[in-house]
Amino acid sequence: MRRSLRASAIGAALVLAATMSGCSTASSPTIAVDEDTVVVDVRTPAEYAGGHLDGAVNIDLQSPDFDATVAELDPAEEYIVYCASGNRSAQAVAVMEAAGLDVTDAGGIAAAEKATGLDIVP
Repeated sequence: MRRSLRASAIGAALVLAATMSGCSTASSPTIAVDEDTVVVDVRTPAEYAGGHLDGAVNIDLQSPDFDATVAELDPAEEYIVYCASGNRSAQAVAVMEAAGLDVTDAGGIAAAEKATGLDIVP
């Protein structure tokens, strides 16, 4: 009888410890976004229209006007850039950093959603 009580107590303690250890599936955003942060989607307008991070502006990396648009951006702002997979965002970040902007590459849209905590909206 004592053995079964001890086993039950140990089992209950393990369950309690697992519950309190923070075994949560939700993760906290790793890239801070505040009201002054400019989130930039560098995908095509069609990709952007298919779903983008809430509040993001679309500046198409493949547009012939991309460099001119970047040159007009406010260097006092902080920018977070994403695309579909992370390839175009890396290219855009290189151009934006060369222009003297404070830029964070959030990678592809799924990674950016998770890292920023922003929802994908239509």
